Amino acid sequence: MRKITVNISKPKTSNGVVLATEKNYKSVLYEEHSIHKVEMVTDHIGMVYSGMGPDYRLLVRRARKLAQQYYMRYGEPIPTSQLVQRVAYIMQEYTQSGGVRPFGVSLLIAGWDSGRPYLFQCDPSGAYFAWKATAMGKNHVSGKAFLEK
Repeated sequence: MRKITVNISKPKTSNGVVLATEKNYKSVLYEEHSIHKVEMVTDHIGMVYSGMGPDYRLLVRRARKLAQQYYMRYGEPIPTSQLVQRVAYIMQEYTQSGGVRPFGVSLLIAGWDSGRPYLFQCDPSGAYFAWKATAMGKNHVSGKAFLEK
């Protein structure tokens, strides 16, 4: 899996997953290269978010640590579904624990395992769903309509 920047008119692929984000900076003072909406967790798993950036960065660090622990224990890369399940558990734990607030972020986690692509959406509540295609964020309704065409 690799990270590239593209302009997409109609995302379609049968042998991969496309993660696309909108560059929407609220200030001209931002440096473009300092904002990362798409992050690689491992060589075969990527993550994108909608919501609070600091919460996303914390979850990316936790996901990378989980992937490293799995690799050290089993000697193979973590399957996408297991990483999603573990990240969702962390998010769900924060909704019930005292002294911490729930995460204010939704995630799309994409990966490549066993010769096929996977795409999962993880909500702040810790619920996660597998998708063939989806959109999230402010304009998710029009995004989903675009994907259904």
